[in-house]
Amino acid sequence: MKAIVLSGGKGTRLRPITHTGAKQLVPVANKPILWYGIEAIAQAGITDIGIVISPETGEEVKAKTGNGDRFGVNITYILQEQPAGLAHAVKVAQPFLGDSPFVMYLGDNLVQSELGLFLEQFQAKGLDALTLLCSVPNPSAFGVATIDDAGRVLQLVEKPKVPPSNLALVGIYFFSNRIHHSIASIQPSARGELEITDAIQHLIDEQKLVEASQIHGWWLDTGKKDDLLEANCIILDTCLAAENLGEVDDRSRISGRVQIGAGSRVVNCTIRGPVTIGRDCHLENCFIGPYSSIADQAVLVDADLEHSVLLQGAKVVGIHQRIVDSVIGQRAHLSMAPQRPKALRFMIGDDCHIELT
Repeated sequence: MKAIVLSGGKGTRLRPITHTGAKQLVPVANKPILWYGIEAIAQAGITDIGIVISPETGEEVKAKTGNGDRFGVNITYILQEQPAGLAHAVKVAQPFLGDSPFVMYLGDNLVQSELGLFLEQFQAKGLDALTLLCSVPNPSAFGVATIDDAGRVLQLVEKPKVPPSNLALVGIYFFSNRIHHSIASIQPSARGELEITDAIQHLIDEQKLVEASQIHGWWLDTGKKDDLLEANCIILDTCLAAENLGEVDDRSRISGRVQIGAGSRVVNCTIRGPVTIGRDCHLENCFIGPYSSIADQAVLVDADLEHSVLLQGAKVVGIHQRIVDSVIGQRAHLSMAPQRPKALRFMIGDDCHIELT
């Protein structure tokens, strides 16, 4: 059994953050989104993983993620020259996959359910495809499935105007090698892409064994700012363990589950968890409220922050109004002139320098 993880795409819904980086590397609770998928695949016992990358961000993904040693897997990088659809990504990955069955995992998804349970179902039943589904309130934004009482997939439709059900495709699929024949048999959709839903529908039309299983727990598509912040909250709630490897002075007050990385210094701050603070950060005269993630080498001085994500090297100085519901990019520098506004909301891309006047 092999796996491919899709880490291409332009990430337009997360701009400006993704103007200069891969959306799959945006951190949730100070860990790149992509890594959660790799860890889930490794936990299911699959160690041969191909990561499909784009020309624009592929080198960054390779440099950040490495050869897989940190996850206990072997990673092969597969270049997809153009974002021509999920089925096209499988087609590009076919030399890596060979005749092996595989799981395809979209790299900007987070799921709570264990993949191993679905892998057992796929293998025990000898399926040609197993799609994971989740009930959603807005199915027209996703690929949508219709299934019978036995869990067999009857129909798949990509982003329908009138959804036949509320069951969205999660972005995790198990396939036998028959999917390659189906991909070779379909044509690009109206938007010019080879759709994986069309390839699965081809399997259904040929009477192959295609089933669906609904996930248990949460599913998070981190493609937008609010989705990213929600994912950050859920991961901090469910996965964060309190740990202090840094230096906290006697004037600081820490409550709840707070994680502080090595080399970080906290001076005269109030921090209320769940909060994670990376390595080599400096926090001074700050209030850090719940559901905040502060990445490595960030600096906050005379600032209040809550329910927000700061990326690596961000610097926030002299912001006395509380910053909430915000994502601030790598190396962004935010400061304030003496006259202050009443409320602040930000989505700030990498390398920005903003002064509020």
